[in-house]
Amino acid sequence: MNKTADEKMPFTSHLEELRARLIRILIAVGIGFVGCYFFKERLFGFLTRPLISVLPDNSYMIFTSLPEAFFTYLKVSILASIFVTSPYILYQIWKFISPGLYKTEKKYVFPFVIFSTIFFVGGSLFAYHIVFPLGFKFFVAFGTESIKPMISVREFLSFAMKLLIAFGIIFELPIFMYFLSRIGMVNSQTLKAKRKYAILMIFVIAALFTPPDVVTQCLMAVPLMLLYEISIWVVKLGERKSLGIEENSEEGDTEEEA
Repeated sequence: MNKTADEKMPFTSHLEELRARLIRILIAVGIGFVGCYFFKERLFGFLTRPLISVLPDNSYMIFTSLPEAFFTYLKVSILASIFVTSPYILYQIWKFISPGLYKTEKKYVFPFVIFSTIFFVGGSLFAYHIVFPLGFKFFVAFGTESIKPMISVREFLSFAMKLLIAFGIIFELPIFMYFLSRIGMVNSQTLKAKRKYAILMIFVIAALFTPPDVVTQCLMAVPLMLLYEISIWVVKLGERKSLGIEENSEEGDTEEEA
């Protein structure tokens, strides 16, 4: 980026900056957790609604150890806190990476926070409203008259949190690719040329982050492929803006020399 040698931060300063940002994020999540814990039962009811709706009669959720329900409510509250405080978390991430951007790009903090939050929450909502109902229905359908599903709250929460966070993160792909392009690691031509390898990697990622069934894997892979195409467009747009910034900078230097 347009940084001189004396403007670059030493590695230890980056570590201190990262530590400070992480502490602020943890404090924010902790505060959000306290507020969310008061609504723990409603939050858990909302989270389990897609599963409850497909469970057959005389099936219900269970917990198999004394502290399991208590820790489940704690985890649900933490998960809810992450979503509630996601704008602040993303703001801290922006402040950490912004020193590597052009001065004209640093002013886009609010669009970054807004769009990153929309993508993150949107990915999780996609998992909740699309992936959960289809995935739960698929697995519950294996029950019979002699095999009734009685799901452990701990196992359900682990499964649900994994998918919600995974979909939230993968929906950040266009934002992630944009910043990789800003530090020179990727460009639009490379993304286009490596599309077939990216599709292969997408299906590998989908297989790792979803249950071992084709339906759920495709529900993650298809949006990822679409997001990859969006990423190419976003990176290309960023390249055009950078070219304009560099041209303006060169014109300014020429005027100063004159």
